[in-house]
Amino acid sequence: MSRKRINKTELGLKVIDINAKGMGVAKSEDGAVYFIKNVVPGDIVDIRAYKKHKGYFEAEPIKWVTTSEDRRDPPCEHFGICGGCKWQHLSYEAQLKFKEKGVLHNLKHIGKSDPQEIIPILGSENPYFYRNKMEFSFSNKRWLTSEEISLEDTIERNGLGFHKPRMWDKIVDINKCHLQADPSNEIRNAIRGFAITNGFEFYDSREQRGFLRTLMIRNTTQGEVMVLIQFFEEQTENINLLLNYIKNSFSQVTSLLYCINSKGNDSLYDQEILCFSGKTYITEQLDGLKFRITAKSFYQTNPKQAASLYAIAKEFAQLKPQDTVYDLYTGTGTIALSLAKECEKIIGIESVSEAIEAAQENAKLNSIENASFEVGDMKACFNDDFIEKYGRADVVITDPPRDGMHKDVVAQLLKLSPKRIVYISCNSATQARDLELMKDSYDLLKSQAVDMFPQTHHVENIVLLQSKSINEQDNN
Repeated sequence: MSRKRINKTELGLKVIDINAKGMGVAKSEDGAVYFIKNVVPGDIVDIRAYKKHKGYFEAEPIKWVTTSEDRRDPPCEHFGICGGCKWQHLSYEAQLKFKEKGVLHNLKHIGKSDPQEIIPILGSENPYFYRNKMEFSFSNKRWLTSEEISLEDTIERNGLGFHKPRMWDKIVDINKCHLQADPSNEIRNAIRGFAITNGFEFYDSREQRGFLRTLMIRNTTQGEVMVLIQFFEEQTENINLLLNYIKNSFSQVTSLLYCINSKGNDSLYDQEILCFSGKTYITEQLDGLKFRITAKSFYQTNPKQAASLYAIAKEFAQLKPQDTVYDLYTGTGTIALSLAKECEKIIGIESVSEAIEAAQENAKLNSIENASFEVGDMKACFNDDFIEKYGRADVVITDPPRDGMHKDVVAQLLKLSPKRIVYISCNSATQARDLELMKDSYDLLKSQAVDMFPQTHHVENIVLLQSKSINEQDNN
């Protein structure tokens, strides 16, 4: 992408939209598009454009002519710096409006179809402190504000927080995060303070050296807390000193874990997780079921909203006691297990072996015997042999990653031709792309967006597809 530094002013631009990076979108009379920092739809501003890209300009406001009624004061002191919550300056009602607008735009313009019924977006009861998992990084070269740089005093450079956008080697030191409820902030701040007091070496991402690397905190609606620390170096005495401090200071921590990770990235999936105290998992409850969550488990990060998401999926699916159901991209089986009592049998498929092991364990934990789980790459596993083994599905639930479904999976779905498909997506653009491939065989009956990620542009969307052959039979 071409970029060119410029210095250009425009007066009285009205902000008409907001993009994924939290920048306002405006157009000038000559049709030029501007992405503007720190503004929200409805603002009218004078701006200075400082960078030209192919198709748009980056700009900043130099004067507010009129402020939008949807503008809000961000409650977080780190807003605009850490890059986590890019929509805090936009009222929650407006956030929902623009999320739903984006979903419907993608369905129409990418999917080439309009839902027969659009159910209003479901907002989150808690727009703050809703996440059950947060990951923080240690750094010996934290990001400094211009005010800190101007001070002559010695500055503490160690920090524990989030990566600064576009600066992979800089960490924004976080005092209070508004995404995860306490004791998350208390635990993180206490760990950072204890580490600094005891002279522990924070990680240097450029040099790839240091002692403390990352911190993960998970919690449940039942009050259980998991803490996992990644150490880059195996310093046994210091590891025991820190973990004993956490254990003795926070009785809420029911699972205290650690690992030694000296490789080039922070990924946990190939690491041995060691239990220092408590259990190796925490337990969440959803719709009367229990789910054991390990350090490597995937589980929806907004558990209360996940319950609503799965309830909508169940309603869309219209399951009957004799139905066979496939749950593609099943993860740890949360959807499959929550639907199992509604059908004769349900089969989940997932590529991550640890997730399938967790799904099988959770089935046993809940005494569910009509749910089966297969591990394998979706486009290879979901084939004719699979269908012959488990029988033809009446209903398919699919919840793929952000990239959507592989074209071979879509082709196999069309070949299978289930009566109904419930498609859950965290990326309505790739969802719409897949729907366009199926529109000749399926009618798009319903669509409902569900806000799982307040203060961000991310949103889940659920659609119900029904085979056109059913409608043809009904008309005959």
